Amino acid sequence: MAHNGPSCALERTVLVPRDDSDHSRRLSRTGAWGPVLLVLVVLLGAFGSFQYDVPRRLGWGERAGAPEAIAPPAGLDLPSFAAPSPVADPLVPTTADPAAIKAVLSPVLRDRHLGRHVVAAVADATGRIIFRGGTAGGSPAATPASTIKLVTAVAALEEMGPDHTFRTKVVSGAPGQLVLVGGGDPYLAAKPVAPDDHTPAPADLRTLAASTAAALRTAGTTTVSLGYDDSLFTGPRLHPSWPASNTAEGVVAPITALWADQGAQPDGTGVVEDPSLRAAQVFAQALKRSGIRVTGAPRRTQAPAGATEVAGVDSARLDEIVANVIAISDNDGAEVLAHHVGIAEGFGGSYKGGVQGVGAVISRLGHPFQPGDVVLDGSGLSHDNRLTADTLLGMLALGADPARPELRTVVTALPVAGFTGSLAERYEKGPVGGRGRVAAKTGTLLGVHSLAGVATPQDGATLFFVFLADEVPLEDTLAARDALDVLSSTLGACICS
Repeated sequence: MAHNGPSCALERTVLVPRDDSDHSRRLSRTGAWGPVLLVLVVLLGAFGSFQYDVPRRLGWGERAGAPEAIAPPAGLDLPSFAAPSPVADPLVPTTADPAAIKAVLSPVLRDRHLGRHVVAAVADATGRIIFRGGTAGGSPAATPASTIKLVTAVAALEEMGPDHTFRTKVVSGAPGQLVLVGGGDPYLAAKPVAPDDHTPAPADLRTLAASTAAALRTAGTTTVSLGYDDSLFTGPRLHPSWPASNTAEGVVAPITALWADQGAQPDGTGVVEDPSLRAAQVFAQALKRSGIRVTGAPRRTQAPAGATEVAGVDSARLDEIVANVIAISDNDGAEVLAHHVGIAEGFGGSYKGGVQGVGAVISRLGHPFQPGDVVLDGSGLSHDNRLTADTLLGMLALGADPARPELRTVVTALPVAGFTGSLAERYEKGPVGGRGRVAAKTGTLLGVHSLAGVATPQDGATLFFVFLADEVPLEDTLAARDALDVLSSTLGACICS
């Protein structure tokens, strides 16, 4: 049987006559493995010398620098290299042709499943509207549902900045009392939570309790009473135009400046009636686990002006919060952000104040609410909201404006068709070019279906689009949603330049 090189040599060294003694056999094996061990020692030594810079450490000289820093030998003439030829034509942004867009979208807009009132518009990369369509003679405004969150997000980022955080703190109250003060953190959790694909790692009450307990023990205090202050937000906790079933179904919680896990019931079924009280109870339990005795039940109060802070925790950055609100269409988070904008603009932390604040901010940005716009909340849960396509297109253009990087999250967080967020399970119908080439904010209410986002066709154009259908028969719900997917996929697959 033929053998190749080293393998054959090794076998010849190990094989010895049968009548050799065990001692001879051991010597033969030692002879076989000796060269191998020697090679391993040399390699390990070379590796250690390189890894730990042994020559330099022993004073034997300096390690050579990067190869490009070493001059070529004298007299060596290196040839010059020509620039490589491109293997494909560069992608150059193109100008979309309004006639081509009209030709591809008009047939889909006639889909009867979209109902009797449809508003559609497309803008180019500059924000210039190049197509309008939909129901002839219909109102230019429609119920936007959750696409209104784009307006709330732009206003929040512009007003407070992407790195802004919200602080939940514990301060000294009356003698022997602590006050838990809500700072309007939309993702304050009951206990530490690991971040996932969308949700940033939130601040939590258990961590706050541990820090508070440590500070109390340092001060020699082991027994306290507990108050809680959620006065940062004012007005009704639920918007009067929302269906009463929203809280029972867990669609939205009563909006307050202090809560844990967005007011969710401990068993995950719906939301609690008083999220602030529930958060204070959770905090009291965490204090007890940390060795602090809490007397009595937590009581709603207002922290004294200028009270000394005992401990505090900060939320995730605002841009991370906005990204999550847009990606998963978080109603609670959107309403909290709108309340904050109202406070920052001097209108107060209420539904009304939030709407006024948001309107003031986008007006300063050059995109005021249009005639026909009616905005009642920050999440889009009200059926009485109305928005024009122009307003939503303006928000998308602001988010994509290179001159406004602080607003960029508005478009980078958009769910990608067929892949992420609220669009992960959609886009099974229509041109396959839509999947991965369309990113959009969804909107869904009873009888209302909408999409607002960005399409990037293969010809290099950037197109903003808004499709709103707010009179969809209940039996056509799924078909209407599919029709919107087809509309946006058609843009994503269109060679419309």
